Amino acid sequence: MGAFYFKEEQTMSLAQELTKNKQEFTAHTPMEIQMAMFRQIREQQEAGMVYGRQEGQKAKDFTLKNALGETVNLYDELSKGPVVLTFYRGGWCPFCNSQLKAYQRLLPDIQALGGQLIAVSPQSPDNTLSHQEKAELTFQVLSDSHGLVAAIYNILYDVPDYIQDIMKPMGMDLAEYNATDRWILPIPSTFMIDESGIIRSAYVNPDFMQRLDPESILHELRKL
Repeated sequence: MGAFYFKEEQTMSLAQELTKNKQEFTAHTPMEIQMAMFRQIREQQEAGMVYGRQEGQKAKDFTLKNALGETVNLYDELSKGPVVLTFYRGGWCPFCNSQLKAYQRLLPDIQALGGQLIAVSPQSPDNTLSHQEKAELTFQVLSDSHGLVAAIYNILYDVPDYIQDIMKPMGMDLAEYNATDRWILPIPSTFMIDESGIIRSAYVNPDFMQRLDPESILHELRKL
């Protein structure tokens, strides 16, 4: 019973942290920036597109480098057990940081169920290392600088000009941060992949202020 309450507290802590982040965003961000951000979310939600690889589909294999420059291959990792694969925007995003820290707290439970966690973002390896150290993450954090993996998972998008126009004056140049020549981001997503490479569940949400609750990850892993 104690373990149940502990995990429920973890889930609520992520939900509360995301709510706090949103409240701070709306309280301290100029209205024109808020309107631009919410416009992007709305446009993606109303685009009529199906984002992401779907439940029951085969996961696309890939090889990327981690923060130390070591190559990590998805199918090699799947040979060791199920993989929780999550795509996030970058260490500059407070919603992403809250998500990854919550997942870090969950890591022992994921590993106890035979699974492992892999996080992917477009940020450069140097920025990945800095972020991983600051956040004290012990799972694999991989760099997808050109968005090739996000693209094959159908979650990559080009950041609209009106978002670029508000981020650049704030000193945030995503092309430079990601060490590429395009402003690209993934739609925040989490895929549960079994050892045969089949996606057993998929969470893809254009609203970057929301993320998959930790307890949902454990629930899906227990079903494998």
